[in-house]
Amino acid sequence: MTREQTPLEPDTKDWTWVLDRPCDECGFEASAYDRPAIPRAFRQNAHVWFALLADPAAGERSRPDRWSTLEYACHVHDVHQIYHDRVSQMLAEDDPLFDNWDQDSSAEQGRYADQLPSIIGPTLVAAAYAIGDLYDSVPPLSWQRPGRRSDGHTFTIESLARYQLHDVVHHLHDVRGAARSATIRAYDVSAADYLEGTRELPATVAAAIGRFAGMVSQGGRVLEIGSGSGRDAAALERAGLFVRRTDITAAFVEILRSGGHRADLVDPLYDDLADPAAPGTPYDGIWADASLLHVDRDDLPTVLTRLARATRRGGTLFVSVKEGDGEDWSTHGNVTTPRFFTFWRDEPLRSVMEAAGWSVREVLRSEGRDGEQWLEVLATRAS
Repeated sequence: MTREQTPLEPDTKDWTWVLDRPCDECGFEASAYDRPAIPRAFRQNAHVWFALLADPAAGERSRPDRWSTLEYACHVHDVHQIYHDRVSQMLAEDDPLFDNWDQDSSAEQGRYADQLPSIIGPTLVAAAYAIGDLYDSVPPLSWQRPGRRSDGHTFTIESLARYQLHDVVHHLHDVRGAARSATIRAYDVSAADYLEGTRELPATVAAAIGRFAGMVSQGGRVLEIGSGSGRDAAALERAGLFVRRTDITAAFVEILRSGGHRADLVDPLYDDLADPAAPGTPYDGIWADASLLHVDRDDLPTVLTRLARATRRGGTLFVSVKEGDGEDWSTHGNVTTPRFFTFWRDEPLRSVMEAAGWSVREVLRSEGRDGEQWLEVLATRAS
């Protein structure tokens, strides 16, 4: 991380193509949003930025030539204000011509890097709610009112709303490096609520444990990635397996320890995965139920390779992730503070796992309690 700054290369690309097909970078699909969902999406997006700005490192650039989370948040705040002005014009005038907006000049004049996260967070949320309220107020027959950019591209209020939504969603993709620490913080502050909401073992998870245990010998040693409340670990032990509980969230580790269990704070992307209680002994299995879905797409190959190296040849891996495209943030469920999710499809997930040293045995689909679709993968470590 660095506070060193170099001038950013101006973004001169024409992004209007995202109105016609999914974004190649962030996965945003404009057509996936019903019109009434658009204002809600702006408000949800703002709360994610608010959570990201709680990071003490929000003002640090990961690279000198890339904006920090704080600078991106300042830009998103200004995007909301600019589009509020444009939509207001479209409602008041017939086919208005928008004033040019130089976002790089705004960043320099607004001294984005010198702003305070504690101030930008609330003002960004207020600006997002203001544009959301404006879109909510658009009469049904006015959504097709036009407006023009200086380059001649014509928008309707509806297409402008979708174009703006891609802008702020895409910038969350730009700062996805901060997603990891934000997700950990979310679980830390909501650990007790998560524990209370996940006591019951779903039938789909119980069935997966049965299949997994059938592939791991009785008494086999299992590394659990993301133990959370410890619910799955208890079921795995009832199935005759020995489980090493680990989690990246300190609050969960403390809960497990207070319950009399040995538990370790382990980040599967960086930390040593070997069991200190059994030096040099590989695991017979890895259990990762609804945990690796928080790993960035670019990091999952590394995590899976590290898990393979920690497992004996022929050892078993279980992974469950949400099915879908792109990435998103959740602000509902047992944890209401924003958490980052990466979605996967069957074939890309198989490819990543096999390249990391796993032989996929089966990929099953299941439905979560809120109707979301899951992929459940059982694999063995290849030779």
